[in-house]
Amino acid sequence: MSRIIVQSEKVISGRPEDIYAILADYKGRHPQILPANFQDYRVEQGAQGEGTVVSFRLHAGGRERLYRMRVSEPVRGQTLTESDLNSSLVTTWTVTPLDDGQRTQVRIATMWEGGSGLGGFFERLFAPLGLRRIYNQTLASLAAVVEGRPAEERRPSSPVLLLPLLALIIALPLLIRLFQQRRRRSQLPVRVVPASTLKEARSRLREARQQAARTLPRLRSLRA
Repeated sequence: MSRIIVQSEKVISGRPEDIYAILADYKGRHPQILPANFQDYRVEQGAQGEGTVVSFRLHAGGRERLYRMRVSEPVRGQTLTESDLNSSLVTTWTVTPLDDGQRTQVRIATMWEGGSGLGGFFERLFAPLGLRRIYNQTLASLAAVVEGRPAEERRPSSPVLLLPLLALIIALPLLIRLFQQRRRRSQLPVRVVPASTLKEARSRLREARQQAARTLPRLRSLRA
C-alpha cells in the first residue's frame, strides 16, 4: 500500500476567524459549502469543532463510500482535523492569515493509505483527480459565502471528463505489448549465409537457365 495525499487551497478575501467559524460550524454553515457529492450529511454528535462526529456518503470518481468523521482542533482557530472512524482517511483544514488578516489562505488536505494491485493503481490515478475537483468547488463555495456572493449551483462533480483518460489507461498495456513485439522482431539476429553456399546457389541457377535454354526449342517444335 502507498499513502495518497490530495490537497487544494484558495486565498479568500475575509478574516481568518470568520472563515474558521464557518468551517467549525458542522451543523449550520459548514454543510452549506459542500457540493452535492456529499449526500445524507448528518451530525451524530456535537455541532461545533472539537468532538463533533458527522457522517455522509461521498460520491467521487464514479464510486460511493460512507464516512464517519470525528473532528479535532489541533490548533484552535487555525486547524481542524476530520478523522474517519472506519478507515485511515484524515482531512485537515488549515486557515492562514494574509495581509494583516484582511485575506486568508484556506487549505484542505486529505490523506489515506491506498490499496494494492490493479485496484490500488487506479485509485492512485483517479481518486486524486476527482477529489481535488470536489475540493476546488468546496473552496469556491466557501469564498462565495465569506465574500457575500451568490454561491454556484451545488452540482455533483462529474467523472465524465475522466473517461478518455480511463480508456487510454486500459489500452496502455496493449499498446506496450505491441511495441515490445515490434521491438523484438526488429532485434532478431540476422542469419549469415556462408560464401560457399552463395557460390553453389549461383552455380545451380546458371545450370537451370542453361537447361531451360536447351529445352525451349524442343517445346516450340512440339507445338508446331
